[in-house]
Amino acid sequence: MVTATHAFATLGLAAPLVAAVDALGYEEPTPIQREAIPVLLSGRDLLGQAATGTGKTAAFALPMLDRLASERAPRGADARGLVLVPTRELAMQVAEAVHKYSRGVGLAVVALYGGASMDDQIRALKRGADVIVATPGRALDHMRRTTLRLGALRILVLDEADEMLDMGFADDLETIIKATPAVRQTALFSATMPARIASIAGRHLTNPARITVAREHTAAGAAPRVRQAAYIVSRNQKAAALGRVLEFERPKSAIVFCRTRIEVDALTEALASHGYRAQALHGGMMQRQRDRVMQLFRDGRADLLVATDVAARGLDIAHLSHVINYDVPSAAEDYLHRIGRTGRIGREGVAITLAEPREERLLRNIERFIRQRIEIVAVPTAADLRLKRLDTTRAALRSRLIDARDAREANAHHLDEVRVVVDALAQEFDVKDIAAAAVRMAHDVSARSATPSSPGSIPLPRARV
Repeated sequence: MVTATHAFATLGLAAPLVAAVDALGYEEPTPIQREAIPVLLSGRDLLGQAATGTGKTAAFALPMLDRLASERAPRGADARGLVLVPTRELAMQVAEAVHKYSRGVGLAVVALYGGASMDDQIRALKRGADVIVATPGRALDHMRRTTLRLGALRILVLDEADEMLDMGFADDLETIIKATPAVRQTALFSATMPARIASIAGRHLTNPARITVAREHTAAGAAPRVRQAAYIVSRNQKAAALGRVLEFERPKSAIVFCRTRIEVDALTEALASHGYRAQALHGGMMQRQRDRVMQLFRDGRADLLVATDVAARGLDIAHLSHVINYDVPSAAEDYLHRIGRTGRIGREGVAITLAEPREERLLRNIERFIRQRIEIVAVPTAADLRLKRLDTTRAALRSRLIDARDAREANAHHLDEVRVVVDALAQEFDVKDIAAAAVRMAHDVSARSATPSSPGSIPLPRARV
């Protein structure tokens, strides 16, 4: 297999950066990295279309660091590299990634975003920064204070440009770009390419290379990276269906998407009242509340994040196993953004949608857009859930028996005390009956401990949208 060192070295990156990605465990460049890195290393502008989760951060960060490291300059308040992103969460994520890549080349990275201490950010800027990762609003705040100066900027990156426009940053972007030198390298990345993105590119990019990397589609007969399924249920049955789906799937961590803040709050409260470790995330919350929720989720102290689309933009959660659409998104692009939160590079994921009968048309539109089939499946029945629990019990018992066998081979006696009980019962009952009764007891205990509440019993308020 091609090693990370050799694969990234062929793209023209400097040895310290190749060593950095090798140390991080990168095995092979993604398509956007293979195409974008050589272009950016050549100094040419770039217009890239790539969906969330395709490896865009490394695609622009590595060549940026390579170029800035080769053009060594005194570190000061004038930034030489600027990355603009739509959200605070994405700013933190990108800044962390750039910092990890930069360890071998000794460049300083500072993140600027709202909700954090302005004084701390000013002190960091005064110490000097080679690369700034910022949200547009906070970047403008620092520019007005003259704590951020862009006169020496060499490289500008607009990441998730369509999201920034959707969130109302168009004027802020124009103001920031006008403050940069006319001669600079610019890279613009967007998941979609509407006319307004093309307009920005036409005004601010010079003869850009155009790269389009579609989401990877599953080859015939191959297992999909993101398993997609939909349950057709009436509105008043959605809560019950969600309860059964959660018990059947048993996600390690999941985002449940809702259309409105009211629905997010109602669903979170209902899930929490039935024993699920659920937390709400929406635009009506204070930033400190959102930070606390995200920390709980990242620490594993919450299993379910119930969120609106706006609140979830820019989030990168490494351990996310499931995305559940409590409502079918009205735009196919939104569906693509949602399911992009799971099944990230090299990982498997599951995307589940609860659709009302009248929303099947929306599902067909989504299928045409993503060019993938969304399987329509039946909501798990009580019998399905019993079989699922039995499978779980069987797997647990098999694991215990294997451990016991291995222990015996190592001259241990982990089951000897229990064998006394079995031998005594065998004087009165058939051994198979004893085993079946033991399995039933283990199964009943497992069922009680594994499920916060009985399936289908979540009585949610009906929030009309």
